Amino acid sequence: MYPKMIIDLKKLKQNLDAVATITKDEGNCSVMIVTKGLCADLNMVELIAKHPKVDFIADSRIVNIKTYCDMARKNNKKTVLLRVPMHCEVEEVVRYVDLSLNSEISTIRLLNEEAKKVGMKHNILLMIDLGDLREGMFFKDEDMIFDAVKEILKMKNINLQGVGVNLTCYGAIIPKNDNLSLLVDFANRIEDKFDIKLDIVSGGNSSSIYLIGKGELPKGINNLRLGEAFLLGNDTAYENQIPGTTSSTLTLQAQIVELKEKPSLPIGEVGVDAFGQKPYYEDKGLMKRAIIAIGKQDTDLDSMTPLDSDIDIMGGSSDHIILDVTNCKKEYKVGDIVEFKLGYGGMLKNVTSKYIEREYIR
Repeated sequence: MYPKMIIDLKKLKQNLDAVATITKDEGNCSVMIVTKGLCADLNMVELIAKHPKVDFIADSRIVNIKTYCDMARKNNKKTVLLRVPMHCEVEEVVRYVDLSLNSEISTIRLLNEEAKKVGMKHNILLMIDLGDLREGMFFKDEDMIFDAVKEILKMKNINLQGVGVNLTCYGAIIPKNDNLSLLVDFANRIEDKFDIKLDIVSGGNSSSIYLIGKGELPKGINNLRLGEAFLLGNDTAYENQIPGTTSSTLTLQAQIVELKEKPSLPIGEVGVDAFGQKPYYEDKGLMKRAIIAIGKQDTDLDSMTPLDSDIDIMGGSSDHIILDVTNCKKEYKVGDIVEFKLGYGGMLKNVTSKYIEREYIR
């Protein structure tokens, strides 16, 4: 059945080998692989769990971690919750997560209380915001950071395993030697001030891996969290292909349900479309237009590229995407399959949609 996403597990293994080697062997960092990009697809997770160079398996959703917690631990991998925990999920975090990323002292207190109830210690990374302005204690408020550490160290059921930073995802701030050195400096000062040893200084995500190849990852950064680098082979700082990886791990297939010649300009007064946007149309005369049975509910039109380079994506609605096939060398017909390469946004929507089938290349 279509639409269908083809997941090439062989190519994912190639990417995993490449990024794990770069990160661990060249960068001297532990490897944390992020599963949220494919909604913790269990075929992918099994690949990660069995990889000898992977240390942590991470996701932003506790519901995903619950599906593979046992598999991860059976293979001696630690589970990690990337998104700052909600108060309502503290019980599940303590049960299913070996390490969580935190920035709110009130949440850490609740984690401490829950861990005490079950007689265990819960590991955390304290997130520090270096300017990307997503999660983390703001780096310029040093008193807040040190006060938080002081309180955390008094908690009997919390283990401060390290510190971390997130860059690029919101503010698009690129990791550099200078800003990541600030994180290392915070780690060193915390260790000196409180006479402790931090096991992890996590220097960001797939946007940080390029620094290893340039020899610019600061000494002291010893962990990277990699999702897109593994799934699509992208260095997300500059959108470069990571050496040894491929971007063709995922293919979307959709079926043509209508094929007709129509004008390029809609006829009548133009209002707003189904999503409240007022569209603009260019007059290109009569066009051969194909409609495929997939829409904005299932995918991101800006993050999918037709494998047939003669096809242009015109636009779409909730359940339809309209393609210009006027200049195609292939004579398409109703029932034919059109294939697309997926970017990050398209991948996320595809795997989240229950209307898209999955097929695997092993």
